[in-house]
Amino acid sequence: MRLRFEPRHFLLLLTALAFWLAWLVVRPFAGILFMAAVLATVLGPVVAWVERRTGGKRGRAAVLVTFGLLLATLGPLTAMTALLVQQASNAVNWLTNAVHQEGFAGLIARLPVGVQPLAARLTERIPHGAREFEDAIQSTLGAGAFSTMGGVLQATGSALSSLLLFFVALFFLIADGPRLVAWAKKAIPLPAGKAAALLGYLRTVTSSVVISTLATSGVQAVLALIGYFIAGVPSAIFFAILTLFTSLIPAVGTMLVWLPLALLKIGTGHTAKGLFLLAWGILVVGMADNFVKPALIRRGVAFPVGLVFFALLGGLAAFGPVGLVAGPLTLALVVAVVQAWQDG
Repeated sequence: MRLRFEPRHFLLLLTALAFWLAWLVVRPFAGILFMAAVLATVLGPVVAWVERRTGGKRGRAAVLVTFGLLLATLGPLTAMTALLVQQASNAVNWLTNAVHQEGFAGLIARLPVGVQPLAARLTERIPHGAREFEDAIQSTLGAGAFSTMGGVLQATGSALSSLLLFFVALFFLIADGPRLVAWAKKAIPLPAGKAAALLGYLRTVTSSVVISTLATSGVQAVLALIGYFIAGVPSAIFFAILTLFTSLIPAVGTMLVWLPLALLKIGTGHTAKGLFLLAWGILVVGMADNFVKPALIRRGVAFPVGLVFFALLGGLAAFGPVGLVAGPLTLALVVAVVQAWQDG
């Protein structure tokens, strides 16, 4: 039997090859491009307002919005980085001096009375004795300074490169956004009205997810600030701002701030305040992310709260940090496609 190879079969093969090659090209920057597209969608009303004020110049509006966002991002990040480096340097110097001057015995004496016997037994079990371990800490802190600095510089350079690529992608997506949307409406093999409805629904979900994420981070920062004031944490506002930024980190999030502070309180003899801060972080600050974010997302979409919650967790497991946005968007795409089939 002779197989017939029609032109449309060849076109289908070329289409699959084109999409595969395009994915190979885009894959190294997929996360950056995705987040840039998400932010460009959320900033749509702001860009439209700036465009009206600049005489309808889309390119000029894209420059102003992108540059303004760049300044708004780099300013706080630079200040936070400088403060964190200073705090980390002070902590390392304190640890080095404490170990050198007081040894483990002096550090154990600062702990609560109930904890001191356990800490003493743990110190006795340190291999090669506590004195050798103290010398190892001092030599590690000294000899590893250059390697640590090299790692920090490498990570900083990589982060700056990613940030630069993100803003370049954001500029072009803002500048060419209307043309891209118009092209997508024509390219999607659906009636014009259904294609526009699908894109509009995805845009609504995108804005809802991003706004709810930022709002949840703000709520967690305010709740953490209240806990820091009650527990008597010094520089409470600084740590609250740090909590705001770390809340965007998946899985661990705000724990990176309040957990060390709680342990530090307990370790310096303020056991009640430390235990309070630990409980406040787990039951109030940490749980806020599990309830506030799904509830806020649901205000902009027609999802049950349970589906939104599992979409966030599933997206995080499947796509990493980007999944916090990609998860709900995937769910929205499924709902939109099913609705398109129902409408015939």
